[in-house]
Amino acid sequence: MSLPSMIIKLTLGLLWCIIHLAISLLSLCSHLIFNLECCLISSGLLWKYRNLQLGKLKYLAIVVDSREAKNTVKINQLLYWLKTLGVKYVCLYDIDGVLKKLFEPGMNGSRDNNPGDYLDVSANIKALDCCQKQMTIECISGSDGKEGIAKAANLLCSTYLNGDSHTQEDVKSEVNVKNEPVFTETDMASALKSIGCAGPEPDLLLVYGPARCHLGFPTWRLRYTEIMHMGPLKSMKYGAIVKAFHNYSKKHQNYGK
Repeated sequence: MSLPSMIIKLTLGLLWCIIHLAISLLSLCSHLIFNLECCLISSGLLWKYRNLQLGKLKYLAIVVDSREAKNTVKINQLLYWLKTLGVKYVCLYDIDGVLKKLFEPGMNGSRDNNPGDYLDVSANIKALDCCQKQMTIECISGSDGKEGIAKAANLLCSTYLNGDSHTQEDVKSEVNVKNEPVFTETDMASALKSIGCAGPEPDLLLVYGPARCHLGFPTWRLRYTEIMHMGPLKSMKYGAIVKAFHNYSKKHQNYGK
């Protein structure tokens, strides 16, 4: 290998190491600043985070990676934090249904991870009657999305094929040139509601896990939902949740206008 080639190779290698080191240092600084900010928020030293305006947050959804959903201590702690922040309606989701299997009508949890504070919850949203200081909790899984779509599609098709008296107006929106039914979003929403799979649309969705996606959460309930990635559940922080709520309260949505 010639001397110029060796110099170019060493220069490129050194340049790559410098760039990699710079990115690593930037990531480390960002992580440290975030942790420091979360600590300051938790201790109440940052004034702008003290009085959260949760008027816009009617319904909150929490997506948890199924591998982390088995950590009931963290789930209990998360629910208690949400309760202390004033959240009234929460939907818990993991794709494999771990939370639906492990969820119990009563959970204990506290901000300091000490037992004694009682949180009344239920996996059955319809059977839960909450007082002013309690939360309504819904648990769903990936199967709810797949089965919901299948049942809704089956209802639409069966209604059309059976020639229901309301088919032409309510279910079959249009007929194309080949006389095939054309169903709209409104038809599907009505069918999902009929089979009990519609559910309210979350205003905010917090994702706990390695992936920056909603992990299969029913998409028909995410039309106007703000999605925020919170990192792994094992490293969740009270300050991070407060910051997410504060950032959401500052969002402005036009809803297509």
